[in-house]
Amino acid sequence: MDRLDVRDLPPAQRHERIHDCFEALDAGEALVVVNDHDPSPLYYEFEAEVDAFDGDGYRVEREADDRYVATFPKR
Repeated sequence: MDRLDVRDLPPAQRHERIHDCFEALDAGEALVVVNDHDPSPLYYEFEAEVDAFDGDGYRVEREADDRYVATFPKR
């Protein structure tokens, strides 16, 4: 499972970086994304645009007001 903390990246760079990291995964792996806000918009983006995204396996946990940890599994 790969882990990517995007909290220090400028917002305009985050989605592209996440997509690139997800694309590099093999089927059956997952990308764990640490973000400073609820990643729901990213989830909906993946659901609509990324065929390899396993939305049923998606999980998100709010660990603090500025720390959300989301798992994006790849089929």
